[in-house]
Amino acid sequence: MTAAETTEKDGWAPGLRNAYRFVTFNALSYQIVLGSPMVLYAKHLEASATVLGIIAGMMPLLVIFQIPAASYIARVGYRRFYLAGWSMRVMFIFLMGLVPVTAAFLEPASRLGLLLFLLFGFNLSRGISSAAWLPWITALVPAQRRGHYLARESACNNAASCATLLLTGLILGRQPGGWQFAIVFVFSALMGLASLAFLNRMPDVQSPAPARENPNPVPWREIARYPPFRKLLRANFAWSMAYGGLTTFTVAFLKTAAGMTADKVLYVTALSYLGGLGGLVLFGTRLDRHGSKPVLTVTLLGWVGVLAGWTLLAAKALAPRWGVILALQLAMGLGYAVYQMANTRLAMATVPVMGREHFFALFSVVANLTLGIAPMFWGLLIDAFGPHEFRGLGLALNQFSFFFLLVTLAYAATLAFCRRLEEPRAANVEALLRDLLAQTPLRSWVRFWPRG
Repeated sequence: MTAAETTEKDGWAPGLRNAYRFVTFNALSYQIVLGSPMVLYAKHLEASATVLGIIAGMMPLLVIFQIPAASYIARVGYRRFYLAGWSMRVMFIFLMGLVPVTAAFLEPASRLGLLLFLLFGFNLSRGISSAAWLPWITALVPAQRRGHYLARESACNNAASCATLLLTGLILGRQPGGWQFAIVFVFSALMGLASLAFLNRMPDVQSPAPARENPNPVPWREIARYPPFRKLLRANFAWSMAYGGLTTFTVAFLKTAAGMTADKVLYVTALSYLGGLGGLVLFGTRLDRHGSKPVLTVTLLGWVGVLAGWTLLAAKALAPRWGVILALQLAMGLGYAVYQMANTRLAMATVPVMGREHFFALFSVVANLTLGIAPMFWGLLIDAFGPHEFRGLGLALNQFSFFFLLVTLAYAATLAFCRRLEEPRAANVEALLRDLLAQTPLRSWVRFWPRG
């Protein structure tokens, strides 16, 4: 079956709606194991910034196994391959739920080591099986409706992520103990188990026959040199260097330097996903109309502003008031959701049908390897800077303000690479801004936009 075959009345493949249900329950699960709750538990076990960087980087680093896995997807089938890996993930989450219980006979350092071992198994199974997701969805969703699908998928993910972190904040409270972390880990495992039922109901597709039968070695060098794809890889490398570890060290900053309690950290992080939903309202329907490139450009301009705000906050030029932190978190949620949606759509449009699995594997590996290396690099940098603080011009240069300043520069570099991306049918940035100004509460400003 291909994307054009056997569709429902509304144009979607039969059973594709189960993808939204899978994404929803999957977000209810992974936001605990890969998000702020895991960072807080690691801090509970007295993890250093370097260890936090390892935890944040482990998942994207192990995506490298998509490269060897891509050759086996066609033989096994998209759904079967993905389902096997996601089932292994759930098993590891159940085991993580037992780690806090071992406090009766294990020291914090031993529990942290056990947790890292289980996270490695979780992320390894995820890294291998995730090679099937993008080619599977690309084959299922017609090209003209991919922006619409990605907006819906992202909305499900953001709503579920927000709900997960709000619930986790209620369970953990201000000063959580081990039994509270055990509860949230078991909840994560149960939600992961529920997601498997919907994953199994999604329609399967066949990989293109030439990709299955070609006995020659995969031409990775030629794939990487394909001009539009090479430019996309370059932009994603810069993005991943900027974003890698950002959420982890934002949580660490709020917990330590800003002095927020665990529940408040989770609440403000949860609200960032409301920003993601707002971004989908603004840009979801405009992706297919204007293209990905102008959306990426506008989003990255916003990211530079957001990171400048975090830099001023860490430099003590701004007081860590709730209003300031919420505004930055909402903007981060909006920026992440819109960037990922536009970036994935552009990858779908750039990657050719022949060798689709290998193109997407390389695309994911380049981005995720950088996402894995970046938090380790940032963590080492933060630890190396240490508790020192230098003051001048009313600003404080400390480990977190230095980190946020460098990330701001990394986003500026990403914007420069984004301007070189190729998308033939994309509108220009001015057209997108005119559309946004005309159709949002900002429409009253449109009269000031230059004409001609």
